[in-house]
Amino acid sequence: MSEFSEIRPFHNSEVSEVLNQFKNHEMVQQLLQIGFPNLSNEERNRKLLECQKITDFQVKIMYPIIQGVINKSVTELSSEGFDKLDTNKAFLFISNHRDIILDTSFLNFKLHDFGHKMTASAVGDNLVKKPLVLAFARLNRNFLIHRGLPPRETLEKSKIVSKFIYRYTIEKKRSVWIAQREGRTKDGDDRTQQGVLKMLSMNCPKEMPVMQYFKTLHIVPTAISYEFDPTDAMKMPTLLAQHEGIEYIKTTNEDFNNIVQGFIGQKGRVHLSVGSPLDTELDIIEKEFSHPNRQIQALAELMDQKIYSLYKLFPTNYIAYDLLTGLNEFASEYTEKELRQFERRIVNRSSSDNEISKQKFLEMYANPVRNKYKL
Repeated sequence: MSEFSEIRPFHNSEVSEVLNQFKNHEMVQQLLQIGFPNLSNEERNRKLLECQKITDFQVKIMYPIIQGVINKSVTELSSEGFDKLDTNKAFLFISNHRDIILDTSFLNFKLHDFGHKMTASAVGDNLVKKPLVLAFARLNRNFLIHRGLPPRETLEKSKIVSKFIYRYTIEKKRSVWIAQREGRTKDGDDRTQQGVLKMLSMNCPKEMPVMQYFKTLHIVPTAISYEFDPTDAMKMPTLLAQHEGIEYIKTTNEDFNNIVQGFIGQKGRVHLSVGSPLDTELDIIEKEFSHPNRQIQALAELMDQKIYSLYKLFPTNYIAYDLLTGLNEFASEYTEKELRQFERRIVNRSSSDNEISKQKFLEMYANPVRNKYKL
């Protein structure tokens, strides 16, 4: 595993030392309090230091912490499709992306509930600049995707990531999660980037057709939806900058603050849907298109369709669509109380006197409706 030294999660042999290094950190103590509210500080620390393996940390520490987050900030966490996945197989979950940490945390929570191993998950190295955040990411079996490098170096790093993912999904029998695009979708318009699929294909042997290589990864389209995005207001500056055609420069600690708000912010209902592993679909793409680049394009389009079909729409999505279009097309999908609640959210979390700001806020929630009904 030495070739993966820059991106890999911790080895089991490193877990104890890292936990001892960070056990007294204020944020670690706050997270442990979320996960184990009825234990004393001494008892929480003992539980933490009992972890000898990554799996121990994921199951014995992170699972109760996420349960605590759910208890405090989620009305209901629902799911579908997990019972149809073979617990003896590893999968590559390719998902839309809303929250920096919780998307994968909720996925792992549900995987564990249904008897699956928790995943290794991709995370941008720009998101884990703080030593504690990086340590927690690696303890939670995250591997790093390098961002902002020159093209040639990006290519070389991508080859390493591609090989790492193959090693985990196939050789280690460990499922992997990766977002369908670089970074979170801030406007709710989920699109699979062909660059992500090309990166995944870099480890494909020259003699193997790329669609057949993808079949070995057992790709599972995945969709996560939040009734209320706890970071919706924090996404607005980026969306407004994009509208104005200017570069948005993140403030100091912006990513970290997004992580914190994602954890503590109210999310209402959250739903996770996993599809069936792509198999016959990849054969069809291979037969229909001869050129690998066209096959990748077709796969990206297929992933979009699968994720849209799996995505669960909430009243907030329908309300935003109706307010945006003025058509009241989906009035039967929400109550008057839900409409008023969402209107207050618009006032509180966007510059509602600014029509562009209001429009961008509504689009964030309305675009999933547009995409689903395009199908």
